[in-house]
Amino acid sequence: MSLKATVTAKGAVLLGKYVACDAFDETRPLRIVTHAHSDHMLGLKESLMNCELVLMTPATKDLIDALKGPLFLMRENVKPVQYGEPFSYKDEKVTLYPADHILGAAQVLVEDGEGTRILYTGDFRLPETPIIEADILVMEATYGNPSRIRPFKKTIENTLVSLVEQGLKNGPVYLFTYYGKIQETMQILHKAGVKAPFIVPEKVFHVSKICEKHGMRLGRHLILSSDENAKVMMQRGDPYLAFYHMGSRRYVGKDAFRIYVSGWEFKAPYRQISENEYIISLSDHSDFEGLLSYVKGSRPKLVITDNYRISDAKTLAREIERQLKISAKPLPP
Repeated sequence: MSLKATVTAKGAVLLGKYVACDAFDETRPLRIVTHAHSDHMLGLKESLMNCELVLMTPATKDLIDALKGPLFLMRENVKPVQYGEPFSYKDEKVTLYPADHILGAAQVLVEDGEGTRILYTGDFRLPETPIIEADILVMEATYGNPSRIRPFKKTIENTLVSLVEQGLKNGPVYLFTYYGKIQETMQILHKAGVKAPFIVPEKVFHVSKICEKHGMRLGRHLILSSDENAKVMMQRGDPYLAFYHMGSRRYVGKDAFRIYVSGWEFKAPYRQISENEYIISLSDHSDFEGLLSYVKGSRPKLVITDNYRISDAKTLAREIERQLKISAKPLPP
């Protein structure tokens, strides 16, 4: 049974006979992109040039268009697939299911000719991700260590709002995180009625517009490079919220109130790291308890933990065997 799924040394999650997820594999005619984060788009250019079909949700396609330009995916072998819409290839059936991670994220179920259900979760967060029953389960293991538990999950949004409002009393607040989570953060603050203007670089703006197209409510935001009001506010140091990708944290807002939105905090909802710098623990991955809950609900005969991406895959596999008595192994070794 283990031959029906694996994770290769190049990060491709292979399901059944035909599918490679989240990295290119020269032996597979089908490539699936589970979501638009870079560690799940490995070798996408090679897949576009070599695979018969490249599948993803419509929202993921729109996000990749925003991040890489509309010409990147303009190929006949790119096929947007809706959640729950089965796609047949020879003797196997492929179905994408929602995953609560970033907009468009998907789980991938392959049902082979022998009736084996082979599932890859991609990145996910409970409780909003539906748990799919499977015979073989390939799962993310980002927080696969028993120490990676957040007892404060339900209070984190209120903590974020309070911290932002505290910073706005003295001027601008700069928030740094990743595409997808930037927009989730915007949505939380907009829903809470935070009044300060949102100022964003152009790429963040384009990603936000895609998220709004697919139903997210983010509020009005100004493009830093082209909006005169934004430039004036920044020159005067008025209260405003600036949203940047984490990669920009060394270059902008150095003297402002700064918040880094990261899931790698477990002891408290937030942590102060200097006079005006904070890390807040808003994660788009399930913690250790959530990972085990998914395995319990899926009821697999075998679990493969993704040991290619940043994770505790070895520890998670060991704990699944110890606590749930289900065979599990990290791949690649």
